[in-house]
Amino acid sequence: MSSVDSGGDGGRWLDAHYDPVAGLYTFSSCVDLADLSGDGESRLVVGDLGSGSSGMKLKVYRGTALMSESTLLDLPAGLVAFFMDLHEPRIPAVAVASGPCIYVYKNLRPYFKFTLPGLEVNSLEQDVWQQAREGGIDPVTLREMLESVRKKADVPLSVRSLRFLSLETGDMDEFVQLHKQQPIRRQTVITCIGTLKKSTADEDGVSCLVIGTESSDVFVLDPEAFIILSKMSLPAAPTMMDVTGQFDVEFRITVACRNGNIYILRRDSDKPKYSIELSCHPVGLVRVGKNVVVGCTDESLQGFTQKGKKLWRAVLPAPITTMAAMDLPTRGFQAVLVGLANCEVHLYRDKNLLSTIKTPDVVTSICFGRYGREDGTLIVTTKGGGLMVKILKRTAAFDDRDGTAGPPPAQSVRLNVPKKTKLYVDQTLRERESGLAMHRAFQMDLSRLRLSTAKSYVKALESSLTPMSSSLTEPLKMNAVVQGLGPAFKLTLNVQNTAACRPVMNLAVSFLYDESLYRMRNPYMRIPLLVPGLVYPVETFVECTSDKGISDIIKVFVLHEGRSSPLLTAHINMPVSEGLTLN
Repeated sequence: MSSVDSGGDGGRWLDAHYDPVAGLYTFSSCVDLADLSGDGESRLVVGDLGSGSSGMKLKVYRGTALMSESTLLDLPAGLVAFFMDLHEPRIPAVAVASGPCIYVYKNLRPYFKFTLPGLEVNSLEQDVWQQAREGGIDPVTLREMLESVRKKADVPLSVRSLRFLSLETGDMDEFVQLHKQQPIRRQTVITCIGTLKKSTADEDGVSCLVIGTESSDVFVLDPEAFIILSKMSLPAAPTMMDVTGQFDVEFRITVACRNGNIYILRRDSDKPKYSIELSCHPVGLVRVGKNVVVGCTDESLQGFTQKGKKLWRAVLPAPITTMAAMDLPTRGFQAVLVGLANCEVHLYRDKNLLSTIKTPDVVTSICFGRYGREDGTLIVTTKGGGLMVKILKRTAAFDDRDGTAGPPPAQSVRLNVPKKTKLYVDQTLRERESGLAMHRAFQMDLSRLRLSTAKSYVKALESSLTPMSSSLTEPLKMNAVVQGLGPAFKLTLNVQNTAACRPVMNLAVSFLYDESLYRMRNPYMRIPLLVPGLVYPVETFVECTSDKGISDIIKVFVLHEGRSSPLLTAHINMPVSEGLTLN
């Protein structure tokens, strides 16, 4: 590859290759980079759309040369490279989504074809075609009946019926004679495809295929048996998706749908967990770390958390044509590449513009990753079919400061100060006239509150109603833990001597409780000598004898032998016995 400095981007990129007549017509979803030979050199795999009706091909580039190409039967909707087994050498397979099928290529040769399961056919539609097959109705009546079914039925019509309804009256009879003996089938098509690691996050770990369909479903396929492992439903047909996580552990599938919303699917649910409602339709979806970056048709780039909270919004100078993630693990750098209709590619980290790349034509697809033996390679295809390869310099540095000149936009936003109401004016005059009296009343109420609080505190100390002892000679602290579901509970009292160096002895614990509700094995226990700083657990068992599903308070007293007033008091709110409730 010949390398010259690229202009217009701060000298961070090298122009490695540009072929304006490469004849590549594709989108970002149909481009991937993978080491298809196991020699450490990544190849460029492209699903070429051709003319749209013919010439669809799977092309593989090595360096600047076309390495191989295979004919595709239908327009590709997406293309991914993935590891489907643990065989050595570790060579990935290529999956191409086209129509209702996924074509899997291994060693650049056809390996397996997976077809989506058929959809439910409208029973009324079957009855109408059955009458046409038996000659009971003519084509005009058939058309009227199918029109009626289409307006009223919940299940959509098949492709055959929709095609029949679009025909002119003179072509109907020939169409009926040609198709009436064939069974009716209703088949969905694939709209987007991705990969999901199965059990490990390793770079060469086995991955499942994740596909979105026109019938608003998302399927996760087993990589070896190609059976459906999971099926999830969406409110609308998906158009773009981003997948992260592992299928056997936890995963998130972020899906942009045709209704203009973004939904987030998780492992524990077959319905969307979170929803992001956009003001306009999305045209690009990229995950950067734990955030989701969405490009919209209103020429804006927006950032959201994975729970749907909006973080920022950046206005772009032109409509978005494509988006891709830029991930450099060796530098710990993640950003978003945005292709614009004004022949530019912008590099954003959050809402900050880091770099601008000029292109000779409108960009249609972007792919960033390891190509050949270069980790930081940017591959771009253009509207005219051109192929452009750029390499990020190893000395390139990006300044992620906000590039907008002048003060921040928030500084120019006027505050919405409410108007002065009559009530506000009257209250202001009252405060001016009676300010001294109002302050004295406030101080009086504050003093009464402080006095009431102090009285309650002194009363609690005198009656030992606190879990901490106020005695200077026997400073104790206690907390209680109740374990169990019932009817038997384990009650643990953790008693601690908080003195600096003086032990405490001759202590006992007594329990006061409603004997009609509870029964205790040891309602009175002696406590051994308490060494300062250590926590002593005192355990006993409480049995609930009532089957009414009620609970009460058990009072705990820590006493000193020979004294009537307790050192500590604790009230334990017992839980309801669930064991008796179940019985």
